[in-house]
Amino acid sequence: MSTKLSVGILGATGIVGQRFIQMLEHHPWFEVSWLAASDRSEGRAYAEAARWRLKTAIPASIANMTVSPAKPEGAPKIIFAALDAGIARELEPQFAAAGCAVVSNSSALRMQPDVPLVIPEVNADHIGLIEKQCWRAKSGGYVVTNPNCSAIGLVLALAPLHRAFHLETVMAVTMQAVSGAGYPGVASLDILGNVIPYIGKEEEKMEEETQKLLGTLSGSHVKPAPFAMSAQCNRVAVEDGHTESVAIKLKKKVEPEEIIAAWNDFQAEPQQLRLPSAPPQPVVYMIAHDRPQPRFDCDLGAGMTTAVGRLRRCNVLDWKFTVLSHNTIRGAAGAALLNAELLKAKGYLG
Repeated sequence: MSTKLSVGILGATGIVGQRFIQMLEHHPWFEVSWLAASDRSEGRAYAEAARWRLKTAIPASIANMTVSPAKPEGAPKIIFAALDAGIARELEPQFAAAGCAVVSNSSALRMQPDVPLVIPEVNADHIGLIEKQCWRAKSGGYVVTNPNCSAIGLVLALAPLHRAFHLETVMAVTMQAVSGAGYPGVASLDILGNVIPYIGKEEEKMEEETQKLLGTLSGSHVKPAPFAMSAQCNRVAVEDGHTESVAIKLKKKVEPEEIIAAWNDFQAEPQQLRLPSAPPQPVVYMIAHDRPQPRFDCDLGAGMTTAVGRLRRCNVLDWKFTVLSHNTIRGAAGAALLNAELLKAKGYLG
């Protein structure tokens, strides 16, 4: 593109907001021109307002940018939102009503019937729900969301199997990185040498969102996928990368080679359209018996590829395997960025 599209970031000082800034620094289509955060950050230079936690430096073009009030007035028409759910529930509709395309990482509106919950490789057609939103008719604005950080890796691993063999039952146990709790997140004395077997509302999100993502678009809503789904979620002392132990029952009898081929051969619209943030291979099966591991594998495909391994037969269901995805890239900022690229490719961003 000869001219980049101007974008803004709501919640720019948090961990996901920082990931947005990092991933947008050299983006070929989008350019950050506006940042907003809480009242305490308003009016300050970004480098002063944000406690930068990423391994790369704050982009020079961002460091001295003044943090604006979190209001639609003066904001660009494309907004990436990285807000806590309670704040997002109030602010995202305001921006949509003002004519903004809100590409949200928040859980606030994900399960609203007319709001698309999208993984572009899985259910790109669900963006059609945009046309059912009241904001779209009144101002042209709309909201599109991406899933929970633990649901997205799981669904990328499940989608090829559901399409080819049809899921009947899914059980998932997560081991979730501390970066998923934001900053400062979990106190060190609570997590070091420990596993916390509870993450507020996480299990409910995984179960509901997985069925919506793999469901069928039906007019003004999504009909949830019919398989049974159960999740158990744990916080562990890992910096980045959510690991999940998954067991499934399929409606068809298949061989392990067929399952592995379904993962490795999985391609979809983002790859066909060559969207800038789309990994060439969205799902990769690792043959080593002790992989994937967060330390070594969560950055596959620049953090956008889901790694799967340890496929074996299950004595209770049919099959069990391990899934790993980068929770703040594919599970958050990268997911929203890929959604925005899909929206641009489909003509929703001008």
